[in-house]
Amino acid sequence: MRRSLRPLLVLLLLLTLALGVSPVLAHGYLLRSIPEDRAVLERAPARLQYWFSEPLEPAFSTLRVLNIDGEVVAEGGTAAENESLLTVRLPRDLPDGAYIADMRIAFASDGHLIAQRRVFFIGQASEGVGGQEASDQANLLEVVWRALAVGGSLLLFGIFTLYNAVLVPAWSNPAYPAGLLPTRLMNRLSGLVILGLIVTVLGNGLALVQQAMLYFEADAGRVINQQLWETVRSSTRFGDYWNWRMLLLAVIAGLFIASRVVKENQPEWVRPFWSSAGWAAVLMLGTFTVVSHAAGSLVWPWAAMFVNWVHTLAVGLWAGGLAVLALVLPIALQPVSGDTRRLALLAVMSRFSRLATACLFIVVTTGIYSSSNWVYGPRDLTTSYGLALGLKVLLVVGMVGIGALHHIALRPERYARFAALGQRVSSFIPSLRLEMLIAALAVGAMALLSSTPIPVPDFIQENIPAPRQSLSVNGYTIVQSVTPGGPGVNTYDTLVTQGDQPVEGLMVRTQIVQPERDRQGDWLPAEDAEAGLYVAAGGEINRAGRWWSLVDLKSADGQITRAAFDWSIEDAAAVQLSRPPSLMTVLAMGGVIAALSFALYPTVLAFYRRLDLRPVFVFIALLTILSTAGLTAVGFYLDGQARLQYELTLNPPPTRFNSTLPTQDSIERGAALVATGCDWQGRSGLSQLVESLERTRDEALYNAVATGWRGLLPACESSWTDAQRWDVVNYLRQLDF
Repeated sequence: MRRSLRPLLVLLLLLTLALGVSPVLAHGYLLRSIPEDRAVLERAPARLQYWFSEPLEPAFSTLRVLNIDGEVVAEGGTAAENESLLTVRLPRDLPDGAYIADMRIAFASDGHLIAQRRVFFIGQASEGVGGQEASDQANLLEVVWRALAVGGSLLLFGIFTLYNAVLVPAWSNPAYPAGLLPTRLMNRLSGLVILGLIVTVLGNGLALVQQAMLYFEADAGRVINQQLWETVRSSTRFGDYWNWRMLLLAVIAGLFIASRVVKENQPEWVRPFWSSAGWAAVLMLGTFTVVSHAAGSLVWPWAAMFVNWVHTLAVGLWAGGLAVLALVLPIALQPVSGDTRRLALLAVMSRFSRLATACLFIVVTTGIYSSSNWVYGPRDLTTSYGLALGLKVLLVVGMVGIGALHHIALRPERYARFAALGQRVSSFIPSLRLEMLIAALAVGAMALLSSTPIPVPDFIQENIPAPRQSLSVNGYTIVQSVTPGGPGVNTYDTLVTQGDQPVEGLMVRTQIVQPERDRQGDWLPAEDAEAGLYVAAGGEINRAGRWWSLVDLKSADGQITRAAFDWSIEDAAAVQLSRPPSLMTVLAMGGVIAALSFALYPTVLAFYRRLDLRPVFVFIALLTILSTAGLTAVGFYLDGQARLQYELTLNPPPTRFNSTLPTQDSIERGAALVATGCDWQGRSGLSQLVESLERTRDEALYNAVATGWRGLLPACESSWTDAQRWDVVNYLRQLDF
C-alpha cells in the first residue's frame, strides 16, 4: 500500500507547487451596489457601498478606487456594522472622469474569493472603460483538495457504516472476537481505514495551503516557509471549520488505534470503537456542509444545510460502501467456492442493496432540493455550475444503472424477463469495480460542483437608488442619504456644507423615529469622516412605512441646529438576504421527507413490533401523547400571549402620535411657546423631565404639556392647539443634547 501511495503523494505535491496563485472565485455574489455599475454622477458620492450575499472575512477583503490612470484615490474594506458590506469613503474633491472600484472579497464561510471591478463616472461617461465580473470557473487546486478531503471522509464513513450495517450482520462469527469478522477481512478493512485517513489528512492539508495562497496572493513555497497557513488556521472562519474537522479526524484515528491496541486482550471492544468512529465520521462530514453552497441559501438556510448533510451521508454510504465492497469482497471470498461463496455473496449484496436503494432515493430528492436553491430557470443550466451539476447527474445515472443490474441479479425469479442482463453481473465483483470507478468520478464531480460559483439569480436588484434629501437650515446645507434605504441595517451619511465648503469639527447625532407607533430610537453618534461627512449606522428601521431621521448639529460654541428628514421606506429597497420558499422548494422538501421516511421505515417497523399493543397500553400512550402535545401547544400560545401583553404593556399603541416633523422651525416655535406659556423656568422638574426623555414617549410629553408632569411641572397654556403642543414636544426632545 505504501508503494501505491507514493506516486499519488508526489503528484499532489507537484500540483501544489506548479499551480501557484490560482484565479479567485466565490460561492457568494454581489447583491447590490451604490452607485450601480456604470452610473453617471453629477458629483463625487460620499461613499461607495457593495452588499454581498454572505459575510466577508474583514482581514482579507479590500476595496480600492482607481482613477483612469490606475492611481489609487481611496481604500476601504468591510463595514464595522455589517460584515456583508464592503465600503470606502471618497475624497470630496474628486475631478470629473472615470473611476474603477477594484474589489477583492473573501467570503468568511468557505474562504472563496472574488476579484471584481465596477465602474462609475463623474460628470460624463467615457468609452473604453468597463468593469470585470467575477469568474464562474472552478479553481483546479480546490477541486483536487475537495475531492481528496471529501472522498477520504466518505471512504471512512463508508467503511465504518458498512462494517456495522452490512458485514457484521451478514458474516459475523464468534470465532473471531476481534471485530467478529475473519482476520484477513479485518486487516483489509484496517488498511482501507489507514488509506482513508491519509487521503483525508492530505486533502485538508492542501486545503489550508491553497486557502493561504489565495488570501496572501502567494505561491506554495512562501505559504509554507513563512507559515502563512497558520494565520489562516487560527484567525479565519475557514480555519475554524478546518480545526473542527481535523479534531474529529483525530478522534476517528484515536478510536481506530485504540481498536488495534485492544484487539488481543479485549477483542470485544473492537466493534464499539469502530461504531463510535462511524458517528465521528458523520460529524466530520457535517463540517463540509457548513462551508458548502447550502450555507449561503436565501431560502431556509438551516434546512438547506441539513439537506446537504443528509445528501452527503447518503452519498458516503452508497459510494463509500461500493468502494469497500469492491476492495474487500475478493479477499473475503477467496477461501470459499461454490454455493458457500454464492450464499456469502448474496448475504452481503442483499443487505447492501437495501441500503443502496434507500440512499438512492435520498440522494435524488436531496439533490433536487439543493438544486432548487440555485437553479431558477433554463439559463442557469448553461452556466459553469449548471454544467457541473449535469456531469454529476450523468454519473449518478450510471451508478443507478449498474445498481439496477445488481438488483436484477439478486432477484432472478422476480425479473425473469431480464435474466440475460442479470447474468452479466452475477459475479458482482467486476461490475462493483466499474460502479466504484463511476462513484469516484461522481465524488470528483461533487468536488467540482462545490468549487464552482453558483449562478447569480435573475431576481437580484441593483438599480434601486438610495433615498437622499437635502435641507438648508441656519446657513448649513445638510444632505443625508439612507443606504440601502430599506428595512434592515442602514448607514446614515450626513454631508454638512456651508457656502459650498465642508464643515468639520461638529458634534453630530442621528435619531430614527417611527411617528405612527411613537417609537424613538436611540441617538446614534455620527463619526466624523472628514470633508464634512458624518456617518452613523443602525438597524432601527425594521419595516416598511413612514420614518423620520432627526439630525442634530452642535457647533463648538454650543449652537444646536436640527435637520429633520421624512422618509417613505419600501421593502424593495432592502438588500435581499432571504427569499420565501417557492412551490418547487416545498415539493422538493416533501420528497426529502418521503425519502427519509422510506429509509427509516425498517427501523420504525422493528421498533413497532417490539411494542406492547394491548388496548389499555395503546390508550394510555395516545392519551399521554395528545396531552403532552396539547399542553405544549397551550404553553406556546400562553407564552406568546404573555410576550405580546408584556410588549403592549411597555409600548401600548399611542392614542395620539406626533404628526409635526421636528424641524428647526418647529423647535424654535416650541422654545418660544415654553418661554411665554409654561411656568417651568427654574423648576427642578424640568431637569428631571429632560433626564427621562430616552424612556418617555411623545404621547407622554404631550400630556405633560397639556396637564402637567408628576406634580413637578404645571400644565402649559390651555388655549394652545395640538400643533403648538407638538412644537413644544419637539423642543423638549432636543434639550438633552
